[in-house]
Amino acid sequence: MIIRVMYKDYKYDYVNARKLDQLIASQKIIKFVRPSEDTWIHIDRDPIRGTGGSGYDGPERRSSHLIP
Repeated sequence: MIIRVMYKDYKYDYVNARKLDQLIASQKIIKFVRPSEDTWIHIDRDPIRGTGGSGYDGPERRSSHLIP
C-alpha cells in the first residue's frame, strides 16, 4: 500500500507502509494520509501506529490462546 506523507520541510512524498513506520519512528514527517479514513493524520496530535491504548492486563480470552 502506498501512503502520502508530508515531511517537516513541507514536501510531499508517497511511501510504502514499512517506510511510513520508519519515518514516524525517526520523526521526519508531520503528517500522513490514513487510507482507511481518507484523511490526514497529524503525528503530534492524532493516534498513530502502536501508540493506542495502555494494554490489557486482564485474562486472555481469545480461543486460540486458551488451553482445553
